[in-house]
Amino acid sequence: MKLEVNGKPLRRNTDCTVAELLDELAFDARRVAVEVNGELVARERHGEYRLRDADVVEIVSLVGGG
Repeated sequence: MKLEVNGKPLRRNTDCTVAELLDELAFDARRVAVEVNGELVARERHGEYRLRDADVVEIVSLVGGG
């Protein structure tokens, strides 16, 4: 399976969910927003949303500050 993650190609041997991808890439799921093919994936759906071959994934880290 081929994905594009934050503009870079990523190959996987198997399909996965958004949550599994975040874990594999060491992102804290509580501190990111994820878009797949230009559409926001709600945090509640990360565990069920299955990625498909050729999906374009954007992961944006949320930063707090003052």
